[in-house]
Amino acid sequence: MNAPLTDAAVEPERRAIADAAHADSSDSHVIDTGARWREAAQRVAAIAAQYADHVDRNARFPVEAFDALKAEQLLSVMVPPRFGGPGLSLAEIATLSETLAHGCASTAMIYAMHQIQVACILDHGADMPWHQDVLTQLVEQQWLLASATSEENIGGSMRTSACAVDVKDGRFNIEKMAPTISYGAHADGILVTARRTAESPASDQVLIVTLLGDLELEKRGTWDSMGMRGTCSEGFRLVAQGGAEQILPTPFAEIADQTMLPVSHTLWAAVWTGVASDAVNRAKAFFRAQARAKPGSVPPAGMRLAEAVGLLQMMQARLKVALDAAHAAHLARAAGRDADTPLSAQLHYASDMNTLKTSISATALLVVQEVLMICGMAGYKNGTEYSVGRHLRDLHSAPLMINNDRIAQNTASLLLAQRPTGPGRA
Repeated sequence: MNAPLTDAAVEPERRAIADAAHADSSDSHVIDTGARWREAAQRVAAIAAQYADHVDRNARFPVEAFDALKAEQLLSVMVPPRFGGPGLSLAEIATLSETLAHGCASTAMIYAMHQIQVACILDHGADMPWHQDVLTQLVEQQWLLASATSEENIGGSMRTSACAVDVKDGRFNIEKMAPTISYGAHADGILVTARRTAESPASDQVLIVTLLGDLELEKRGTWDSMGMRGTCSEGFRLVAQGGAEQILPTPFAEIADQTMLPVSHTLWAAVWTGVASDAVNRAKAFFRAQARAKPGSVPPAGMRLAEAVGLLQMMQARLKVALDAAHAAHLARAAGRDADTPLSAQLHYASDMNTLKTSISATALLVVQEVLMICGMAGYKNGTEYSVGRHLRDLHSAPLMINNDRIAQNTASLLLAQRPTGPGRA
């Protein structure tokens, strides 16, 4: 790879704070920048919507949408200005993900998963020349990044690995049997978890950034799923090699806690909110058509529509609270204040992110089920302007992406460790 274009002598804290300052710059600049990227996402969403049924029917990668995303430079919007990107905030990325979900849930989910990988490199590798160059190239080449955290015989438990990275003479080798690598065959790079050494316990993991020139993928199985069919989440045997500098220096447990899980849960929630919002828009159109057919009366579906709108508004409000909390945590880390955060606050933040995921994933399904009752057979049939079958099938994946039962069990442990606060505490 080419030598990085950044000044490595600048202290990490100064660079992180400079990025935060850029994100928090004058209101007029933020509004103008945000509007530009939202308009770009709306253009892509329109293209994605044209092909969404074909993508779903054939379980194929949404090529047209990602050609448009690359043309609009939307894959690098999280990258900060010192690497050539605009440095949008997590909340702005969530808005883009939600917008894309109005057109195609698979497109939006792939986009969100890509941004999760970008966030991991930014938070934990942006002070290292090799990873700095990756970020620069991401802007120039509009690379698409995927991840390989699941593993055969372990499943979706990303906090443990069976495979181990072998490092000798400044080079690494890794082989991983991954039952799922979403859009792996279409990615320009894959972030891979593995045990630190062959002698390390399963929970002592690292995260390795591998690029197309470093890795080989051997497909194992197909992707014929109920929903999210365009994510092409097939299984692979992954073999990669490269320089040891490609291994992020932060232990994966810290990467997961500080970046991967908060960013995953907020961006996934944005996607699911976008899918539910598009379904509600269809219900509103159906409701208005009924009202026009019988002037002077409120159609019988009015109560259900009010319920669906109320649920959607609760989802949107819950997501905003979580994004604000994630932003505050990011600023604390950038300023070096995260070590001073009380344990009680850390536990509360972790449990809050967990319940964000479980609540939004469950509520989104309820919203679309209400919409289906509102639209009736017009929503049940494919190919109508009120169809929501794809929305419903796509959202059934939401409680399964890091299974809600597993998250709830973890949340229960976090709640046990927290001390009650406020009036009436024990």
